[in-house]
Amino acid sequence: MSFSTKLTVILLSALLLSGCSQTNSPSLYQQLGGAAGIEAITDGLLHEIEHDHRIVHHFADTDIARFRRLLAEQLCDLSGGPCVYSGGTMQQSHTGFNISLADYDALVEGLIKVMQQQNISISAQNQLLALLAPMYKDISYR
Repeated sequence: MSFSTKLTVILLSALLLSGCSQTNSPSLYQQLGGAAGIEAITDGLLHEIEHDHRIVHHFADTDIARFRRLLAEQLCDLSGGPCVYSGGTMQQSHTGFNISLADYDALVEGLIKVMQQQNISISAQNQLLALLAPMYKDISYR
């Protein structure tokens, strides 16, 4: 089974399970560790990108400090935290990069690795991945 197929199965499972969750459970933002957890995920993902020869070239001309800030904002906002994402749309931000499915998968692999290192529950990982997955169409082949 390809990585993309596995990711699809995980995301569908997460969507099904999220419908069964209790209303008094911690928010995804809380499950990710709040502000400190989002910062750790962001910094860990930046480390993974820097050391991944498959995708690092896409970030050669990137203002890393700005990218870090916007990524943390976006993860915070998506997970139900108190942040508001102030960056451009995913389509605007990725136009001209010609990001392939393999590039996208490499980034997701790095994110999963970081979340595992942060001891984030599989359920929370799946919830975040389910929120990020629809962005693929706005990020790839632009």
